[in-house]
Amino acid sequence: MEYPQIRFLNDHFEKALILEEPDPSLDDYLREQGIEPERVPKPDCYDQGAMVERLREGQHDLLFKRSKFVVDEQVVQASDKLAAVMLCCIGDDTVDKPACAEEGVLVLNDPVSNGRSVVEMVMGEMILLARRLYTANRSGRQHRWTKDSTRRYELMDKTLSIIGLGNIGKQLARLADAFGMNICFYDESDVAQEVGTTLGWTSCSSVSEAFRKGDFVTVHVSAEDPQGQSNEGLLDYDHFRQLGADRPENSPRAFINAARGFLHDPGDLKRAIDEGHVRAAAVDVFPEEPGSADERWENPYAEMDNVFTTPHIGAATQEAQPRIASRMATSTQLLNERGTVRDTVFGQGHTIGVNAEPPHWILAVVHSDVRGTKKSINDAVYEAGASNLQSNHRDFPELGIAYDVNAIDQPLSDDQLRHLIETATSLSDDPSAIRALRQFEVNGTTA
Repeated sequence: MEYPQIRFLNDHFEKALILEEPDPSLDDYLREQGIEPERVPKPDCYDQGAMVERLREGQHDLLFKRSKFVVDEQVVQASDKLAAVMLCCIGDDTVDKPACAEEGVLVLNDPVSNGRSVVEMVMGEMILLARRLYTANRSGRQHRWTKDSTRRYELMDKTLSIIGLGNIGKQLARLADAFGMNICFYDESDVAQEVGTTLGWTSCSSVSEAFRKGDFVTVHVSAEDPQGQSNEGLLDYDHFRQLGADRPENSPRAFINAARGFLHDPGDLKRAIDEGHVRAAAVDVFPEEPGSADERWENPYAEMDNVFTTPHIGAATQEAQPRIASRMATSTQLLNERGTVRDTVFGQGHTIGVNAEPPHWILAVVHSDVRGTKKSINDAVYEAGASNLQSNHRDFPELGIAYDVNAIDQPLSDDQLRHLIETATSLSDDPSAIRALRQFEVNGTTA
């Protein structure tokens, strides 16, 4: 079949390009699945043009990366066999999701494995900021003995405001709860609000309210809000200046950002600190971050004595990285051997797959969400004389695509697949109605 705009994917994934040095155990997991990993070390992996050429020459099925390499339209189009971008991290800021959707390339991440590492770092930073350990350490190195209790606090009975009650936010709230802290949170998600209030935490109606109520404010939001709008600039000076406004004057008034560098302008936080609204801060993420240790970087808080900075190491623990490799390998196996999509950034919190008893065939389709495309798939299966044993379908309206996976009792021929494509195009009046097609057998020995 010759439909240059459609990806006809390999029935079994064969090759993976691995960038930004995720844990080496990932390579072994992939080899066990029959996928050959091609690993490009830092800093070579940040050469965009070279990576595009590697994908073009290698025609890889999968691209694994962490948080820096930019997946743009050129990268996505380089391999005609590219089925998915596999993010060995939570953040998807560096992926052009509309370009992936247009090409029928899925984007999967790991929203779970690094949570404990981030939570423990944030708890440690709250203690560090509350007790001013950073100033005590600096004074000691200058041979000065500064033993006093001025602006040094316990966590017990202090209020922690958490902006974003997702996986990390919930874990942090539970741990802070055990420290005897009062928990407030702000999250637009109805589910998060229900979970938080059920657990006895106080829901805030706005970001401003969360700042006013908190002795500490920590932010744990995704790159986008539940409506798919960017969270860039979510926080500003007006928020920072309200930190602890509803708390006693004798309050830590500390802010922590271990989520996204673009959530606020460093200048706004620095101004709030200079004016005394924020007394201390810990920042792990920045609007501009270098690709490697050798690249020159300007720390926007370098001159601020009461801002504790770390180089985006929230998930950089010996425990988290192998967990991420294991989880992403499992997500790969589910996609590779069952057509199941888990943890797609197109629509978090949903697993799209089937659980029919083998043997059967899987027909997996990435298509536009225009009316008529789903019908064309069902009609093609019916007209081929095949039985649809089980199916699962999900639209991603923000990106104009859908994923459809079907367990059928016999495969569709090339002619029948061609008819599916032509029918989808005709019914939807969309020339790119079908973006990617994959069909393979599940015999019960590997899935």
